[in-house]
Amino acid sequence: MGKVTVISSGKGGTGKSTVTAGLGAALVRRGNRVLLIDCDAGMRGIDLMLGVSGELVFDIADIINGNCPPASAIYPCKTVPELYILPAPQNIRDELSPSVMKQLTKVLKGYYDHILIDCPAGIGMGFETAAAPADRAVLVTNAEPLSVRGCDKVRRKLRYCSVSDISLIINRFSEKKFRKLDAYPDLDAVINEAGARLLGIVPEDAAAANSSQKGLPIEGRMQATEAFDRIAARLDGRKAPLPIE
Repeated sequence: MGKVTVISSGKGGTGKSTVTAGLGAALVRRGNRVLLIDCDAGMRGIDLMLGVSGELVFDIADIINGNCPPASAIYPCKTVPELYILPAPQNIRDELSPSVMKQLTKVLKGYYDHILIDCPAGIGMGFETAAAPADRAVLVTNAEPLSVRGCDKVRRKLRYCSVSDISLIINRFSEKKFRKLDAYPDLDAVINEAGARLLGIVPEDAAAANSSQKGLPIEGRMQATEAFDRIAARLDGRKAPLPIE
């Protein structure tokens, strides 16, 4: 049975979807079969990041409405074999309920080693649907106050949804910018305010951002790739260094 991880954030713009895509590719490099579920109804983006948007015919709502079997709405990423995408509905009115999402994911877990759910930012509409089937959660934040502040609310809401295994990824980290902002004395203060154990730090990486915009996977010789590989190892229960190397 695959492990279901919901990727969430307190505010938009943290790079949560990029983390979902990058982490999915890293888990595949470790020999896993991985499904990414986009739960951001009306605002889907994972398909664009992995270059499959032009192939989409069905989405997750079509499965539930009986318009297609599950396999018809799950699309392979051509550049990363064993990475698959289940897109969100284009219309927010087609958003799934938490109970239906839980039932669907229970079936899909039998076919994948990992399922990563890209949760809408914040704790509004769609959050409970994305969190309902999760075995664990990853909070994505930037090392700045507005982003970190939202982590506490998301963490509390996750616990309300019975998700207690919660970890933290600090994304787009730049030591120079962090020191210039001078909002925190060190990264320990960021982690303490977020209220979750650190899973990894993804450095600011222009090459990785450019790849996502072009619909290409984050892989090859990039700083972000190395960070995602370490995080994927820890999700697989292996030991891997936390610092940026």
